Amino acid sequence: MPAAPFPASAPLPESATQGSGTWAALRPLLLRLHFYAGILIAPLLLVAALSGMLYALSYQAEKVVYRHELYVPVGERTVPLGEQVEAARAAHPDSTVTAVWPAPEAGATTRVLMADPELAEGVQLAVFVDPYTAEVRGDLPSYGSSGALPLRTWLSRLHVDLHLGELGRNYSEMAASWMWVVALGGLALWIGRRRTGRRSLAVPERGLTGRRHTLSWHGAVGLWAVAGLVLLSATGLTWSRYAGENIDAVRSQLGGATPAVSAVLDGAAPGGGGHEGHGADHQPDPAASAGPDIGIDRAVEAARAAGVDGGSLAVTLPAEGQAYVVKQTDTAFPVQLDSVAVDPADGRITDRLRFTDFPLLAKLTRYGIDAHMGVLFGLPNQLALAALMAALVLLIVWGYRMWWQRGPVKGRSSGPGRPARRGAWRRVPATLLLPLAAVAALTGWFVPMLGLSLLAFLVVDAVVGAVTARRDRPGPGAATPSRTG
Repeated sequence: MPAAPFPASAPLPESATQGSGTWAALRPLLLRLHFYAGILIAPLLLVAALSGMLYALSYQAEKVVYRHELYVPVGERTVPLGEQVEAARAAHPDSTVTAVWPAPEAGATTRVLMADPELAEGVQLAVFVDPYTAEVRGDLPSYGSSGALPLRTWLSRLHVDLHLGELGRNYSEMAASWMWVVALGGLALWIGRRRTGRRSLAVPERGLTGRRHTLSWHGAVGLWAVAGLVLLSATGLTWSRYAGENIDAVRSQLGGATPAVSAVLDGAAPGGGGHEGHGADHQPDPAASAGPDIGIDRAVEAARAAGVDGGSLAVTLPAEGQAYVVKQTDTAFPVQLDSVAVDPADGRITDRLRFTDFPLLAKLTRYGIDAHMGVLFGLPNQLALAALMAALVLLIVWGYRMWWQRGPVKGRSSGPGRPARRGAWRRVPATLLLPLAAVAALTGWFVPMLGLSLLAFLVVDAVVGAVTARRDRPGPGAATPSRTG
């Protein structure tokens, strides 16, 4: 990360004050922000980058580690879905079937999700059934709506909270809150840098040595990575604890909440959700349903006839007074997330929801989240994420290297270089400084981890500055150092 070549306590030389206009006033302030944000937040970004890279590659790793559960030899014909579900029930009689994911492709297993009293809240038991023989291939804990298996779940938790629970989530939110600031600040500094040709903007220059060589690679690679880093930062904040609540509130106010099909049957008690909200995640209990049931095979047939077709489906079994919910789960572009509710008594479609009917903001949120998770474009998406995280690791390493290459602080024989100088904000005109302060305050309120950490930095910086000024103040009778000394 580039940093100004002047000591924090020294006055700014005239050579550094050349130029006029908005950029000349803003550059020292932006340089100081980029320098300290990079130094202090880079360790969090490094952990997020390395864990994110592992998570992006976990989709392919799951196919290898859990190959026995996920894949079977292709047979001549599949047995009815109901028989596959009964095989899972027979293997786990103390568990309750909640949902079924039919085999999405030839050679894949059917996944029967079951509520198991021995598993933690939010965790289901996934029973893998051979769709050609109804043989149970095994079972594994399944986490969340994406059905992540233990390997991917462990890496996901490492990326999100370092396996420290709610306390650990502060790390990832802090990283996501600052990444876009560091990325956009670095972009502005790199574009605003004086250079002999435009080619050096996007391609590292040849023949450079030392810090200039490192800066050339840092800036050029950062230019190519900045769009992806900002996208990851924005989508990561949607899952965060504090900023995520503010984002959800804004989405709801703008009518961008993700709709859900209603499973409530006519005449049943309300509470099943609807197109206005997120719907209710009920726990189906087929034993509680006293009415007739057409069965899961006919429910899927009715859904396919209504247009909910494709390779990846998820079927939620009905609770009392509710319908089967059959929905597409293919999040790869073009996204297929249509869903219908099927009356278990007669196969009638009681509600339907097309992805094309989602509000625009809900669609954009879906695309962004799926791109962040690496599923929007499948394997190319996952490889791109891994490459982007590798680039972020290199940017961090180059940033620290530049700090070291600046040379040690005066009075030391070795060590990192001098920080960006203090007092840069004094050069910014009040007509520009006041709007910037207002924008910073508003952004800090909306993204609390960014605002609180920035406020803490300003307080600490002011205290350190006051202590330094008092320490360097000449005593009685001491000569005052000249500006050129």
